[in-house]
Amino acid sequence: QVQLVESGGGLVQPGGSLRLSCAASGSFFSIAVMGWYRQAPGKQRELVAEISTSGSTNYADSVKGRFTISRDNAKNTVYLQMSSLKPEDTAVYYCNADRVMTILTSRGNYWGQGTQVTVSS
Repeated sequence: QVQLVESGGGLVQPGGSLRLSCAASGSFFSIAVMGWYRQAPGKQRELVAEISTSGSTNYADSVKGRFTISRDNAKNTVYLQMSSLKPEDTAVYYCNADRVMTILTSRGNYWGQGTQVTVSS
């Protein structure tokens, strides 16, 4: 099993910044892709950004130039630096670990519990 623990959410004013962190722990050999998704009230969960072990990244168009995803493979931790935040960024942000290699599978997929980000004045 893999556990993902997120931290760093909160309330921030428009134009402000926040940094989310997600640490993976448990019994696994590697995690191919780590990412952040978000879900606003009444909307579907959507990809925000993802990063591979090699550092390749992919961003949603809505956050390009404002958010930066990074990863510390030694610590099995992924970060999301969010800047120039807008009210429409308000959502629950979820950490995801995909293509996790464990003793049983190489295709494990796991989610964190979510952390609330609210952008409001």
